[in-house]
Amino acid sequence: MDDGLKNAAEIAVRDCLKVQPGETLLVVTDTELRAIGEALVEAGRSLGAVSVIMEMQPLARNGEEPPAMVSEAMKNADAVVCPTSKSLTHTAARRNACAAGARVATMPGITVDTMVRGLAADYYAIAERTKRVTALLDRAKVARLTTKLGTDLTIPIEGIKAISSTGLMHEPGSFGNLPSGESYMMPAEGKTQGVFVVDGSMAGVGDLAGRKPITITVRDGYAVEITGGPEAAELRSKLEPLGVKAFNVAELGVGTNDAARIIGNILEDEKVMGTVHIALGNNLSMGGTHDVPIHLDGIIKNPTLELDGVAILKDGKLDI
Repeated sequence: MDDGLKNAAEIAVRDCLKVQPGETLLVVTDTELRAIGEALVEAGRSLGAVSVIMEMQPLARNGEEPPAMVSEAMKNADAVVCPTSKSLTHTAARRNACAAGARVATMPGITVDTMVRGLAADYYAIAERTKRVTALLDRAKVARLTTKLGTDLTIPIEGIKAISSTGLMHEPGSFGNLPSGESYMMPAEGKTQGVFVVDGSMAGVGDLAGRKPITITVRDGYAVEITGGPEAAELRSKLEPLGVKAFNVAELGVGTNDAARIIGNILEDEKVMGTVHIALGNNLSMGGTHDVPIHLDGIIKNPTLELDGVAILKDGKLDI
């Protein structure tokens, strides 16, 4: 096993999930990410945890539920880590596991390169930075997102609690991505207005460097127009079969990981410090009502993000 992968797996299990001797660790993976799954289960065993790996076929889309046997096993573990091709973050399986007390780390689309680079970050520094952003979001009534490419989105957030994805899942029921580093929340349902231009990357589409940005027009909380090149058509093709709920503006997120880079993998891309992401689709995990088997994040580079008129991001520079 590659030393970098072995070390990253140990950090994930020992430091981020704080797995203890005698605890039960479940690794949920699929055939495409078997090597990473095996590294994580070996890390658990080296710590004296009762470690089990479950491998499934890759799911069709982010937010799709895993097989029932996997969901049931997740509820019966002390800690769960999910290196899978498609995201289990916004699923009932993940929510039910946390409700049962499991500490859950999801790793959708993780690559060895992302794991080695992203897990080497200082997660205690990331945690402090993320919590500061979360506190600012919690106090705000309205967020306004703008960019020089034409983004101008007004996002009501009054009374909604932001979530800190710090990379440290130490308490029963805690969860987050690994690699991590973002503060995120759902907007008030049915109220977001304006336009956002995705120029970093788009989940399900990939890195947009050298490609045409995707312009998404939002009215009353739903994407009503998606324009651009073939990339926009590809995004529409993923959303349209699932109906109007798939077009829900589901998330406002702020990246806080200074080690992350935009590479076309949303797991890492949405954590990049100095970016903002807006997601469409499922928002149940953030307290919303849109239950749809898809959640797609669009990464926006060099944004200005104002909270009640005060900028916390200015042209991609985080100032908190």
